[in-house]
Amino acid sequence: MSDEEHHFESKADAGASKTYPQQAGTIRKNGYIVIKNRPCKVVEVSTSKTGKHGHAKCHFVAIDIFTAKKLEDIVPSSHNCDVPHVNRTDYQLIDISEDGFVSLLTDSGDTKDDLRLPTDEALLKQIKDGFAEGKDLVVSVMSAMGEEQICALKDIGPK
Repeated sequence: MSDEEHHFESKADAGASKTYPQQAGTIRKNGYIVIKNRPCKVVEVSTSKTGKHGHAKCHFVAIDIFTAKKLEDIVPSSHNCDVPHVNRTDYQLIDISEDGFVSLLTDSGDTKDDLRLPTDEALLKQIKDGFAEGKDLVVSVMSAMGEEQICALKDIGPK
């Protein structure tokens, strides 16, 4: 063994997987699934029994949680599907910049400045109007597979 010191580049990521496997037959409506490398919320599941030597198949209809696009997939029920790790975190809204980014306050007291305003028109209007009125707003941020987006808004009263 040598007495040399080894230096490793450290990354912020712990190397945890963005998805985990789950048997297709156990995924239910309102659960999550990865279809075409997109995290989706399942809105419909139907199972078909097939012939003599075939697999029973699960037909998933799901909506992308970030783009709201409808995606479909058919998977044998005994096979594994990828299920995304989906987290929802609440942050207090501090500021909205002119280039469409928001400044949020984390639980630890730090600021998070790397999120854009949502593309959903109704939610965007609610956030801008509430902020203009000087209300204390808390936004819910959904994160999955390395993506984040504001998905909901709560008013916690005037400042």
